[in-house]
Amino acid sequence: MFVLELTYTAPLDRIDAVLPRHVEWLKEHYEAGTFLASGRKEPRDGGVIIAVAPDRSVVEEIVRTDPFSLAGLAEYTVTEFLATTTAPALDAYRQQLPA
Repeated sequence: MFVLELTYTAPLDRIDAVLPRHVEWLKEHYEAGTFLASGRKEPRDGGVIIAVAPDRSVVEEIVRTDPFSLAGLAEYTVTEFLATTTAPALDAYRQQLPA
């Protein structure tokens, strides 16, 4: 599982201009089953996405296709973690520690 943290590198008026394309990009990845949750940070200086993918390279490619990334409006930090404990609603995403 991955935590994708966006940090805006441009003023909010430029972010808001691209936001509809970013929301469509999010919807595509929700439909594909890659994104589990997302939202703005408070204060509004970026956002967070919880994602699942076979490996980090897949996530990094997805990040590169974000309209915010393509327009140079945000930088991403990608953190991989093993979700060994989850809420019941996320049981399907529970992971095991390597042997």
